[in-house]
Amino acid sequence: MSSTSLTPPWNVRRLPRAEGRVFLVTGGNAGIGYFVAEQLSTTGATVVLGSRNPAKAAAATASIRARVAGARVRAVRLDLADLPSLETVPEALEGEHLDAVVHNAGVALDDPPRGETQHGHELMFGTNHLGHFALTRWLMPLLSAAPAARVVTMGSFAAKSERLDLDDLQSREDYRPKRSYGRSKLAQMYFAVELDRRLRTAGSTATSVVVHPGGALDSLTPSRPPLHARTAGARLGAAPAALLLQGKHAGAWPAVRAVLDPAVRGDRLWGPRVFGLRGEPHPYPLWNHLADRSVAGRLWDASGDLTGVDPGAAIG
Repeated sequence: MSSTSLTPPWNVRRLPRAEGRVFLVTGGNAGIGYFVAEQLSTTGATVVLGSRNPAKAAAATASIRARVAGARVRAVRLDLADLPSLETVPEALEGEHLDAVVHNAGVALDDPPRGETQHGHELMFGTNHLGHFALTRWLMPLLSAAPAARVVTMGSFAAKSERLDLDDLQSREDYRPKRSYGRSKLAQMYFAVELDRRLRTAGSTATSVVVHPGGALDSLTPSRPPLHARTAGARLGAAPAALLLQGKHAGAWPAVRAVLDPAVRGDRLWGPRVFGLRGEPHPYPLWNHLADRSVAGRLWDASGDLTGVDPGAAIG
């Protein structure tokens, strides 16, 4: 009998223990990021919520502690739109290693005019992609100090139909909110795939994994007051959608598996099993355009120029 056949199937409701390990979740104070943090906290690991809003982070940590007995959870201030501040995050983590970071935080705007970070980057691209690119650079020494670290990037179906314009990454020439959001998530995903290639080339024990949550709706998400409250009306109204979609608690499952499951590989896209929209986490081949190494390499170089850092230079 092979060792693979002895491995029990993944169970999203019975996670393996992870005492002594440390996980950072960016944007862990709300939405899918909150449920990633809550689920990881049930393993006995130390879970750190990265948040730019101390009050929301405090509410999220209190919610997790109320639901998970003995939860080891705390928060650090983390603002992905403020690139220089990210260099201080490793010190705030107060540890000698980091076993995983989940790049979850992001800006998703409905239909706003084009905005910029304080450093002049288009708001969604600057926060969702450039912020995580720079953060990875500063976290890499801690990740390299762990025996088998994971960098888990939360992608999106919004990126599947998009293509990057490498001559207009900041959407200065042609800004359309939904497209700019999709492209910012696509840039994140390209970065994650290229990071995994570079980690493997360097012989690193760390792995970079891309996941996506499928169709995750607030109306199908269990209440976590004061963070989120689902009314009876919303629950009834969302019943038809539940045939194809799911709540944000289930949208967290692919990221949680990517952090914990030693069998997860970085050359796959992990998402919900049923049509990629709902269900337990399952591996898929990378989308064809994500496998374009030329685009990934050019994006990496451009991101280094825009942020002034290179995560690859810190790979140990």
